[in-house]
Amino acid sequence: MMVVFFDPGQMTARLSLEEPVSTPDGQGGAAVTWTKIAAMWAKIEPVSSSLAERAGAEIGTITHRIWLRFREGVSTGQRLRKGARLFAVKLVQDPDETGRYLTCLCEEDGR
Repeated sequence: MMVVFFDPGQMTARLSLEEPVSTPDGQGGAAVTWTKIAAMWAKIEPVSSSLAERAGAEIGTITHRIWLRFREGVSTGQRLRKGARLFAVKLVQDPDETGRYLTCLCEEDGR
């Protein structure tokens, strides 16, 4: 396996890792809130963008690759926050399986 060279000095974005918490609403549904579980430095790389029409409105989606130091507990269904920007985690992987870094493929809503 080839070891990925990555300069950790490129991790200049301060992000918060958040996970959803469901609270029953008393009518059979649930209200979802987000709880911060960690803060970390990261590198954000734009990967692609797309436009789609949903319910008569044009919606933009931007995909990013976000590099983090390796940590347990990062998984799909969570999100990363940078101020008002939200990145939904779609895929998590250890790029060279050495346990040094994680890459998260994320989608940012372009609204």
